[in-house]
Amino acid sequence: MDGCYLSAMPMLTPRLFGPARLPVSAIGFGAWAIGGSWGTVDDAVSSDALRRALDQGVTFFDTADVYGDGRSEERVGQVCRGRPGVVLATKAGRRLPSQTVEGYSRDHLAAWIDRSRQKLGMETLDLLQLHCPPTALYRSDRVFTILDDFVSQGRIRAYGVSVETIEEATLALDHPGVQSIQIIFNLFRQRPADELFSLALRRKVAIIARVPLASGLLTGKITAASTFPQDDHRNFNLRGQAFDVGETFSGVPMEAGLKAVEALRPLVPQGATLAQFALRWVLMHEAVTTVIPGCRTPAQVDENLAALRLPDLDAPTMARCRAIYDDLVRPHVHGKW
Repeated sequence: MDGCYLSAMPMLTPRLFGPARLPVSAIGFGAWAIGGSWGTVDDAVSSDALRRALDQGVTFFDTADVYGDGRSEERVGQVCRGRPGVVLATKAGRRLPSQTVEGYSRDHLAAWIDRSRQKLGMETLDLLQLHCPPTALYRSDRVFTILDDFVSQGRIRAYGVSVETIEEATLALDHPGVQSIQIIFNLFRQRPADELFSLALRRKVAIIARVPLASGLLTGKITAASTFPQDDHRNFNLRGQAFDVGETFSGVPMEAGLKAVEALRPLVPQGATLAQFALRWVLMHEAVTTVIPGCRTPAQVDENLAALRLPDLDAPTMARCRAIYDDLVRPHVHGKW
């Protein structure tokens, strides 16, 4: 492990985002679920969840142009734009019918960005992230030069990348304009702490930790008998049929994940939930700027933010979390991403 734990973090103190050192909330709002792919979406409830997050001090909201084909961006923009100190981050690139480096052309990027500006209702996007593009894209400056031009034009204020693998993240760090890296990081996907975080800290590049609850496995509410709607990715992407399998349950086979959950339960402090414990574990890592659990309801916002009230996890607890990962999860995921 990189050893970069926060030993005495004031729970309500924002973390500093990227080279600009912009303060953002340690827990953000992941807006995939209010667009779709997680079952039925109720726009009124989604708006209530966004307002609850704003009222409780959340200042980082992450969406994408393909979340409900713009539905998530529209909802985030309608509720959140114009709020002081709030950062709205979106992503682009998955509108391509197939992922190719050539598809990330100036014309395509401009069209995607302008569409997101319209959906979010923003003249300048706060943060535009490439949405898990092909690995080969990172080995050239071409796309990043285009993004630099869009910054100069005022279309975007800053840009980052959302990646699937450690290799992609480290390649992204070679491009000086990259302000942030979004990557899966949770109790079931611990490799970034070993191989990425120290590099990001040296570069002052923000780390956005996504899928912190492993698609719900780390809430402790899923069982072997659980079923999911047809339009929920936990049904239609279990074997990577729609997108990278690592995005669903973090790529952990259900049986192994449930066994690891039972091993983690005794570590959860009295009065806390497993989800809160899992979020607190993520925030023990200094390199993590913000973690973006998915939210659909005000109650989910409340539960997520309650993780900020948990005390630091002590060294034996952190060591036990690593041991559970090494024994039950690592063989399934560590070398893949």
